[in-house]
Amino acid sequence: MSDTPKKKVFDFSLLGRIFRFVRPYRSFFYISLLLAVVMALFAPVRPYLIQLTVHKATGKPVDIPGWLDFLLFSTELNDATRFIIAVTIFQVIFLFVETAVRFVFTFITASMGQSVVKDMRNTVYKKILGLNLAQFDKTPIGTLTTRTINDIESINDIFSDGLIPIIADLLTIVATLVTMFWMDWKLTLISLAPFPIMIAATYYFKESVNKSFIRVRNAVAALNAFVQEHITGMQVVQAFAAEDREMDKFKKINSEHRNANIKAIFAYSVFFPLVEVVLALSTGLLVWWIADRSLDAGLLVAFILYLNQIFRPLRVIADKFNVLQMGMIAAERVFKVLDNTDEMAPQQDNAYAPETIRGEIAFEKVWFAYTDENYVLKNIDFTVKAGETVALVGHTGSGKTSIISLLNRLYHIQKGEIRLDGVNIEAYDLDRLRGSIGVVLQDVFLFSGSVIDNITLRNPAITREQVIHAAKMIGVHDFIMRLPGNYDYNVMERGNTLSLGQRQLLSFIRALLYDPAVLILDEATSSIDTESEQLIEKAIDTLISGRTSIVIAHRLSTIRKADKIIVLDKGEIREVGNHEELLQMGGFYARLHEMQFEKKNSPAA
Repeated sequence: MSDTPKKKVFDFSLLGRIFRFVRPYRSFFYISLLLAVVMALFAPVRPYLIQLTVHKATGKPVDIPGWLDFLLFSTELNDATRFIIAVTIFQVIFLFVETAVRFVFTFITASMGQSVVKDMRNTVYKKILGLNLAQFDKTPIGTLTTRTINDIESINDIFSDGLIPIIADLLTIVATLVTMFWMDWKLTLISLAPFPIMIAATYYFKESVNKSFIRVRNAVAALNAFVQEHITGMQVVQAFAAEDREMDKFKKINSEHRNANIKAIFAYSVFFPLVEVVLALSTGLLVWWIADRSLDAGLLVAFILYLNQIFRPLRVIADKFNVLQMGMIAAERVFKVLDNTDEMAPQQDNAYAPETIRGEIAFEKVWFAYTDENYVLKNIDFTVKAGETVALVGHTGSGKTSIISLLNRLYHIQKGEIRLDGVNIEAYDLDRLRGSIGVVLQDVFLFSGSVIDNITLRNPAITREQVIHAAKMIGVHDFIMRLPGNYDYNVMERGNTLSLGQRQLLSFIRALLYDPAVLILDEATSSIDTESEQLIEKAIDTLISGRTSIVIAHRLSTIRKADKIIVLDKGEIREVGNHEELLQMGGFYARLHEMQFEKKNSPAA
């Protein structure tokens, strides 16, 4: 997905949505605006005081305003030295006050931005947790990660470096210009004669840096995706000696990132010296006008300071506009996630949540498609009695895993009905439904953390003693005790420090500890060696007693004891029966059985 903005017009409706997250912190927002006004009013004060000081030092009559006379207690201070000392002391005090106001302003805007980011990130992650699983099938993980982390962090810049600081800078410029026109409008017009050059330069700089930032961000995204993908797949890269080819690809992507940054650096390198040139022109015109008309030095010094107060924020205001625009673009992408309507149905207040579930399952003429009407399950109709063990058999892609995904409502069916204990699963409380179904998948995912954390998923209701007891029942307690730190051993990301078989065993304990009414084993023994498989099969014989079990396995030897075997092909049920009955039919199952055992007994095997 390209990050290039579709439009450059400032979207106030989008800004309004962002500010909904500001409502809990609106007091901070109002304080920051008030402080922006205060800083703008403070801006002309010090140059004006310096002007009065120069006037007093050069013997020029000084008309002291009443407010200043009151603050300085200087009604009777006609002596120039005493006046200058008093004004200087006041300026030092005023400088500390101004610095304190600027500190509070910066701290409040940054704090408000971080608070908004925290709330927005919680909202986005909660939304992601509630999305239907189909969304994760078609959305790259990196995209959702970027939305949750990087894009929301860019929204923080709207407050800390964007909108409110821009308002503060604009107010400062306006206050300074008003003061300059009040003091001498002709001198102001002369000194600002080069100003249109500055305006044009700022506009072109903003546009150039904006394009460069977009290019840089796209290059960063490409770098992140490439590095993440290839570090994850490093085993394949090294196994096929593809290091040099992949390094060449990385160099090209990295070069694009460098070139994009250089273009942005070039824009900065041109803009900032140009600002200094324009400021020098303004200063030169100012000096020429004052010298030609024998105006006072105090006015010259004040106007030079005023010009710096105008040009200083202009140096960075274009940058801040870019930050604001990038934050708005990031917000637009974040709100696309929040506006996603493909999410799990909200829980009903009266959702069905029985204390006990027997485990009787019924699929009634179920049709299901992941996309459009490309059905992967067609007219699936079968029942599983409570406590019964049913096996699903078929070639890869026949629909076995889709059936179990539908049972715990990871996807929604297009036609038909699925019932658990005679009640439509759509009527169940989702947590109660999924809590009653234990699943051991073929591709086991383990999180970074200890063995016991991965088994319990940090559920405080499960004690260490229960984990050890379950591990002993499965026969894996000894293998865990041999690990460094045993149950506290850190398995690292995705459990890469454990073998496939060991990860399967931990996943099996995880499922059994929750004491589910329905146990689903999806190729649960496919990656386990023969010795481990024998241990698990002994445990299964005990644990599935009185528990509804659905077993998916390519190894037909693991499902011979099933009460019922359902044979699937291309999303349809071809045969139903137990092992002996299906062999006697001489049909699809018998051919699968014959193919497997011929392969097993062949000399090549």
